[in-house]
Amino acid sequence: MGVFESIFDIAYLLIVISLGIKLLNNKKSGGKLFGIMAILLGAGDAFHLVPRIISHFTANGFEKNVVALSWGQFVTSITMTIFYVLFYHYYRNLSGDTDDRKKFAIYILAMARIILVLLPQNNWGTADGNYLFGIYRNIPFAILGLLLIIWTYKQKNTAGLKHMSLLIFLSFAFYIPVVLFSDFIPAIGALMLPKTLAYLAIVWLGYSHFNSGKKTQYATIR
Repeated sequence: MGVFESIFDIAYLLIVISLGIKLLNNKKSGGKLFGIMAILLGAGDAFHLVPRIISHFTANGFEKNVVALSWGQFVTSITMTIFYVLFYHYYRNLSGDTDDRKKFAIYILAMARIILVLLPQNNWGTADGNYLFGIYRNIPFAILGLLLIIWTYKQKNTAGLKHMSLLIFLSFAFYIPVVLFSDFIPAIGALMLPKTLAYLAIVWLGYSHFNSGKKTQYATIR
């Protein structure tokens, strides 16, 4: 299982970052934004996944690398939050939804999430994470995700947003049980694999959209 997970994680990181780099050279307006999103997603996840890969091939690796694993989760928590803020702008540009109340809601929830992640009560860098703070810091994150699911679903027929609401929903549906129950039932941690597949699909859909051969006009980030 450790070998399979490691191969899966390496493939995921290489694909997501590679697609992001390719999008940086995309001539369509909005392509660079999605490229930055993909690179941020992969780079942020690498802080958590690379220590896991190393741990799988080291004797007592997860005990020896507990500090790196914990801080990797810290970095990923922040980069994933920023990823969804950028995704909101991707949605906003495609849909033409210029309701600033939505933008402020996303910003406030993202700031709340990051502030909660930064609090020392999380016990980052130790083997004894704070279970309750693991829930607290994910509350604004889950609300942010729910809003994006609703908004993108309403725009499900818009080019570039098709299936995005489903994939965001799946990513949270697989992630939330891990937050709530993995401390008590470690096997639930396996749900992180399909969660990762959902993120890979998000990046692939975005990449495919910008390489579809159709010229699409985008507003700048608003």
